[in-house]
Amino acid sequence: MKQVISIGKQDFASLRDENYFFIDKSDFIKEWWEAGDEITLITRPRRFGKTLNMSMLNCFFSNKYADRGGLFKGLSIWKEEKYQRIQGCFPVIFLSFADVKQTNYQDAVSKIKRIISTTFQQYKELFDSPKLTEQQRSQLQNVTPDMDDVIAQSALQELSCYLHLYYGKKVLILLDEYDTPMQEAYIHGYWNEFTSFIRGLFNSTFKTNRHLERAIMTGITRVSKESIFSDLNNLTVITTTSERYSDCFGFTEKEVFQSLEIFKMGDQKENVKTWYDGFTFGKHKDIYNPWSITNFLKEGQLRPYWASTSSNGLVNKMLQSASPEIKTGMETLLDGGIITVNFDEQIVFEQLEKDENAIWSLLLASGYLKVKKVEYRGITLDPWYHLSITNLETIGMFSNMFKGWFSASQSEYNGFVKALLQGDVEAMNHYMNEVALSTFSYFDTGKKYSDELAPERFYHGFVLGLMVEQRENYMIRSNRESGFGRYDIMLIPRPQRKGRLPAVVLEFKVHNEKKEKNLEETVKAALQQIKEKQYDAELIGLGFEKEEIHHYGFAFKGKEVLIGE
Repeated sequence: MKQVISIGKQDFASLRDENYFFIDKSDFIKEWWEAGDEITLITRPRRFGKTLNMSMLNCFFSNKYADRGGLFKGLSIWKEEKYQRIQGCFPVIFLSFADVKQTNYQDAVSKIKRIISTTFQQYKELFDSPKLTEQQRSQLQNVTPDMDDVIAQSALQELSCYLHLYYGKKVLILLDEYDTPMQEAYIHGYWNEFTSFIRGLFNSTFKTNRHLERAIMTGITRVSKESIFSDLNNLTVITTTSERYSDCFGFTEKEVFQSLEIFKMGDQKENVKTWYDGFTFGKHKDIYNPWSITNFLKEGQLRPYWASTSSNGLVNKMLQSASPEIKTGMETLLDGGIITVNFDEQIVFEQLEKDENAIWSLLLASGYLKVKKVEYRGITLDPWYHLSITNLETIGMFSNMFKGWFSASQSEYNGFVKALLQGDVEAMNHYMNEVALSTFSYFDTGKKYSDELAPERFYHGFVLGLMVEQRENYMIRSNRESGFGRYDIMLIPRPQRKGRLPAVVLEFKVHNEKKEKNLEETVKAALQQIKEKQYDAELIGLGFEKEEIHHYGFAFKGKEVLIGE
């Protein structure tokens, strides 16, 4: 009988009970258990099976599933008798911070208190147990959604103690999506006070908890140790570049191709590989996103399933306000290139605005970029990462993001592009002034930048927008060598469009009151620079005639723009 694919179901027991499509990842149980690490943090991008794997761990180890060994019948883990013997043998505390997405400190902490309180209610057997003292049973009653911060921070340690007393075994703690509230705290401006609360919670739960057997946490990012793990010396961190558990999250190519055959789609292997392959964990290449693959198996359509589920608030915010150097790196990536950068894989959120290279760490952890290779340079062996965009699906995600920057003036932006291709300077001026007026602020970090820098920041965002809008028509270059100098933007018609579309050189200049009386003179200076520095050289070398090349000078004064040819 053909298996049914259930989209979004992350409960291991129900998947197995109802015989839904499932790819066996139970070797993860064995690998984690035999590693013997006290506290493990595993980071993987969104929709990579983290929650399902945590649910599987819970079903395997929790004594609440002591009579449910049948869930694992036929899976790899059940082949070994020693693992059959430990199934269902431990008290397990399983909780998730995935829904902690509040916009302020009070609501975020309140949400976590509700999660902890609900977790306590799963252990009704403790409330009347003679194995606990009257005082301990009374303390159980204190854990409510309205408890104070101090009680909340120590609550999971106390629950560990009571479960240990009741069952005679130390507990396993499984915390899923630990970093979701961290990202929200950073985005919404309550980082410092929230991390102070979390640091106390984690210290009590994981560091000073003598009733803890082992713990595992999952998330997207590796939040810096100094932020929330400062007291945890017993933490083993597994990132996307680590070798351990490399095939435990996500589908391998073998698993994907076998699934395609099962669902009579074997002829789609190359298309599926083009769209969804590309993730690399450790040295294990050709990893696929489970969300994309299961959706494709169910729908039979090549679509950006994973990218469309994204909540990219932090990535979007950082790229909008990033320096020209970061945006130039993105241009290289969108053009199919590779960038080489040095960064720390741990995310120091409070340093994101100070150390812009942290954006590459965030993009890697989020799955939007992949590591082609890592070089270790210098006597300190600093890691230098060779990065590229992961696959076609993630290109689509970036495209939608950059288009979104101009959504407030979408019709004007489209009007400008149309006018540019038609050589209508009057219309270009009209539409570009509308676009600049609406979108300059999108590229502002909240800091006070000079009028000179503001257009440059806008310009690089504009280039990225052009790159995704006109990808089928043009190869787009920016700030590159040509002739005797550098041009700002060059639009090179793709071979199939040559002869039907003009080649275009754009030069951006900021009005200099000391040198130019008005914007008209700034435009003339921009056009003169194109001529003097022979910016046409690359295009002529590619076989374009002079009359096929259009020159435009852009003059900026604040948000005012004048374009001339």
